[in-house]
Amino acid sequence: MDNVKILVVDDEERIRRLLKMYLEREEYSIDEAEDGNQALEKAFANDYDLILLDIMMPGKDGIEVCRELREKKATPVIMLTAKGEEVNRVQGFEVGTDDYIVKPFSPREVVLRVKAILRRSSSTSFVQTETSTKDVIVFPHLTIDNDAHRVLADGKEVALTPKEYELLYFLAKSPDKVFDREQLLKEVWHYEFFGDLRTVDTHVKRLREKLNRVSENAAQMIVTVWGVGYKFEVVNQ
Repeated sequence: MDNVKILVVDDEERIRRLLKMYLEREEYSIDEAEDGNQALEKAFANDYDLILLDIMMPGKDGIEVCRELREKKATPVIMLTAKGEEVNRVQGFEVGTDDYIVKPFSPREVVLRVKAILRRSSSTSFVQTETSTKDVIVFPHLTIDNDAHRVLADGKEVALTPKEYELLYFLAKSPDKVFDREQLLKEVWHYEFFGDLRTVDTHVKRLREKLNRVSENAAQMIVTVWGVGYKFEVVNQ
């Protein structure tokens, strides 16, 4: 990705300066915000490729910032949390955070996590040649182009966060197979958590809502299997 723009949000100047220094070494363009209101103002005014967002800030915290951001934008978000803030991390995933990093952190780890999210969210990660095999899943009413990380519902593009996209893609790869919430947490979020199964429910709800705005048929493909979990079911009508 060229000209990557990242917003770093933290009320501690030293942390912003540290992150800015390491990320600029990767030739990313860095903006800063020192509180939640400033973060939202900048996030809505610009199209950032990623936002690094501290949870604990005076005034509007990272959870509220992410919640308000998700009402209008699908910009990838990595939360910065202090040790012992397990409850806050759970809340973060529920409002649409894509990943989290625990303080104190290694700047190198931050760079690696940032690169991983950017790879997953890039819609132009590379140009296809005519001889390459495209990774595209096509259903009636829904097309998932995994090479371009694009989702089309009845021909219209649906803007998803990286986690929403990964969840849809994971389910769609195995139509009619039922996955429980623990499996989805492990496979999509890559974390072993306890007591935060609501994270899965919240993302499924948001995913359905976004699909439903474009295609009711596409939204109906994500089926709740009561008492178990979720599955992807092809709708032919």
